[in-house]
Amino acid sequence: MEFTGGGRLEVRITGADVGKRVSVRYVTESPAAGGRFTDAVGVLTSWDNSVLLITRKSGESVRIAESTLVAGKVVPPAPARRRGPSATFPELARATARAWQPVESETLGEWTLRASDGFTRRANSVLPLGDPGLPVADALTHVRAWYEARKLPAYVQTATGAEGTQELLCAALDRHGWRREVSAEVRIAALAPIGDLDADVSAVRLSRTVDETWLRRYQRFGEPGPAVRSVLTSGPSVWFASVAGTGEVPAAIGRCVVDGRWAGFMAVEVDPEQRRRGLATSVMTALARQALDEGASAAWLQVEADNDGARALYDGMGFAPHHHYHHYRWAEA
Repeated sequence: MEFTGGGRLEVRITGADVGKRVSVRYVTESPAAGGRFTDAVGVLTSWDNSVLLITRKSGESVRIAESTLVAGKVVPPAPARRRGPSATFPELARATARAWQPVESETLGEWTLRASDGFTRRANSVLPLGDPGLPVADALTHVRAWYEARKLPAYVQTATGAEGTQELLCAALDRHGWRREVSAEVRIAALAPIGDLDADVSAVRLSRTVDETWLRRYQRFGEPGPAVRSVLTSGPSVWFASVAGTGEVPAAIGRCVVDGRWAGFMAVEVDPEQRRRGLATSVMTALARQALDEGASAAWLQVEADNDGARALYDGMGFAPHHHYHHYRWAEA
């Protein structure tokens, strides 16, 4: 870890280092006499009332009593990725937002409030990419009222784990009574290797429009209303892929949005009875080839942390984590 070798342990951080990436060693209680050492690396998001709050890149918060610290220092940002395309957090956050546009939106400074009749958290949450133009507490009060007027729960989407992400905002949300409800990874990869995969794409049908059969396989809503179609068809250059099944429901589907150099992959779903037959790979490859034809060179997707099957598939395609994103919900009393 950060503290090894013969160097003397000392605490070299103070409250003035809030907002910086730090590494600390502290003592935790243990059945063994005298406790044990534990390390934490992340952004120092607060130091109040003799308690440090460190937010790890996964979004997990660690609270540490100042009295338990035995060592601490500021550390440089995590090393740059060595494979895949380069990407800043703001660039990628805006590309992912353009690929999943809400039915209704309103700006609050550099925050965007989004609503889509409750269809997905992404399309019904605040995207805070800068200063709201108000103190955070006042901005959050405005957010709560805006969603309450639309009879929707209030969500704020945040990110952690990359240069320029929002660990400090996560800590502020926690202090103001918002609770993290779900987290996922944003992953990126070079696009050409996905298009070059040895996959059978002959059965994959690509379309500019989403039809009733495609929607029958998509599992993210109940009865599809206007908001569902509006969000799904939004984006600069949208493609829908499907593989015919034995009945009226496709065996596999997928969606891709081409936006400059980026190709975003979403809604890749396969009939549970037809998994492990390469259908997801075929869908991804067909969509990647279309995106390459339109000039894209980089790929992104979002995957929930507990979806082990999808993570393994995307590992094999060269996708690696860029940052984590989270949805915080107002915890009403």
